[in-house]
Amino acid sequence: MGRILVVEDEAAIAELLSMNLRFEGHEVRIAATSDEAVQAVRDSLPDLVVLDWMLPGEPGVALARRWRADARTRDLPIIMLTARSDERDLVQGLDAGADDYLAKPFSTTELMARIRSVLRRRLPEALESAVEIGVLRLDPVTRRVRAGQTEVALGPTEFRLLRFLMTYPERVHGRPQLLDRVWGDHVFIEERTVDVHIKRLRAALQPVGCADMIETVRGAGYRLTSSVSGTAGGLAA
Repeated sequence: MGRILVVEDEAAIAELLSMNLRFEGHEVRIAATSDEAVQAVRDSLPDLVVLDWMLPGEPGVALARRWRADARTRDLPIIMLTARSDERDLVQGLDAGADDYLAKPFSTTELMARIRSVLRRRLPEALESAVEIGVLRLDPVTRRVRAGQTEVALGPTEFRLLRFLMTYPERVHGRPQLLDRVWGDHVFIEERTVDVHIKRLRAALQPVGCADMIETVRGAGYRLTSSVSGTAGGLAA
């Protein structure tokens, strides 16, 4: 599932959110102040931030503006929590860049539903839905990949790589993008590492005749196609 940063200075609320998010399979990091939140995002870009408006230090609405102004965090999904329920506050929060806004006291069930909705729109690979492309079917719940009735054995990194490629079929992804989205932002490994794992993924798919679904686009990166007939002109294996 997704990597969620909870920015909340009330320990009881932060723990409640953390417990519910972990129950749904998310990785959770908690920040109690704006400085901790900035450092957490600097360390590793989360898939979504649950952001309290009123924080020690910089208010959440100012953090949201700052993240939206930075190219690295411009598309970071943000759900804002606040005790301020006036319509002007709602507008201010959304104008600051929040994808959604929930007033305290809030229903945990409703918040979980809103998190799933934002992730579904902004980060579909963070959800637990099975993905099918051509003859391949990937189930993130059981962590199994099948080609027809044949199970494909994949290592953890190859599984995440295939999942991302299957979530965005036919799109070309450069090595830096794959490093950020599969290995995680701020993981300092060489871009050639992507090539090594692509080779391993193709080797695992070869026995079921699906290796050619992973195409190399010269000068651009990799993409997954539903075709299993081999690479086309202009593409290199």
